Amino acid sequence: MPSSITSKLDKFRCMKRSISEINLDPLQRGGILTPEARAALVEWGDGYSVCDFCEGMLDRVRNPPVEEFVHEVLPQFLDVDDVRITHGAREGMYAAMHSLCDAGDYIVADGNAHYTTVLAAERAGLEISYVENSGEPEYTINPEGYRDAIRGIADQGYRVSLAVLTYPDGNYGNLVDARRVADICHEEGVPLLLNGAYSIGRMPVCARELDADIVVGSGHKSMASSGPIGVLGAKQEYADIIFRRSKSKKNKEVELLGCTVRGAGLLTMMASFPHVLERVGRWQEEVDKARWFSSELEALGIEQQGEKPHNHDLMFFKSEKLYEISKSARKGRYFLYHELKDRGICGIKPGLTRQFKLSTYLLPREDLERVVSAFQEIIEGSSKVQAE
Repeated sequence: MPSSITSKLDKFRCMKRSISEINLDPLQRGGILTPEARAALVEWGDGYSVCDFCEGMLDRVRNPPVEEFVHEVLPQFLDVDDVRITHGAREGMYAAMHSLCDAGDYIVADGNAHYTTVLAAERAGLEISYVENSGEPEYTINPEGYRDAIRGIADQGYRVSLAVLTYPDGNYGNLVDARRVADICHEEGVPLLLNGAYSIGRMPVCARELDADIVVGSGHKSMASSGPIGVLGAKQEYADIIFRRSKSKKNKEVELLGCTVRGAGLLTMMASFPHVLERVGRWQEEVDKARWFSSELEALGIEQQGEKPHNHDLMFFKSEKLYEISKSARKGRYFLYHELKDRGICGIKPGLTRQFKLSTYLLPREDLERVVSAFQEIIEGSSKVQAE
């Protein structure tokens, strides 16, 4: 092997992660592993560890109890007919789009949709029409916009084969009336896919109650799992299509390319599930905590964007005060990141001051009080410096 490669290998042998005491990152708050999941990660971390007793279908493995988890526990948890494990919510969306839509068809998506919705549609050869949000400061989505979009596309002679609702969206944490969107879509003859990457595993999501035809979730975002992993559930009429088997490889499902997550991700999801189920039952506590936190930051002049009162732990804030401070701060627009890091707080992206998002999920009240105090110290301290 060339010496130019071998001389660099030591850095790969012992990689450490630097993380602060308090992590506000929305991508990570719901994916923090439980102690049981960390133990499972060590036990089942090898690539194909779950396949010791496999007869050709991942979801039918009985030891460990994957079959029971996938075909009994998850369908009850989501209240949907059929469920499979995927490599993430985006793979679930793509599988649904690719199987239910024809190239050249349209999908209708909310204007706050995650970029992966766009990429999944593009990969499947589909066009997108958006239901635009209301703009600053709430960025809300009107369910009636789905009817307008669907009819508008039909009037142009094109077919709408699927609608997508991000629930909640990953920017503002807004929760649209999903049942109303489903009713409208069904009245127009269009199935609804619910992207629950930030909801499934954090808050109650009942597919039948919402009348969603397909649901996708993210294990690494919201189900205390080692990523990448997700869940894909569907009503039976759509499950029969999405989970269809290969004509030549009889025990393999085409859209999933046979088997998906075969190791650490799946077993950590299973190990964390009792905790996930329990915390979903305490969702209102998380909402109340988020609302308190938002009010405290707004008292400092940091304005929450999105719906009010807020109904999710993911929040988007705008601060002209912090932005003005950054103009003269020694570290410029990176000053906020460093000021928070010095106080044991991370999760807001480096370089952001004027607007940023964060999550309060599962953080105790005393930690959030510490975050509020940190913002107060940063603003007041900078104001004193500027006054001098």
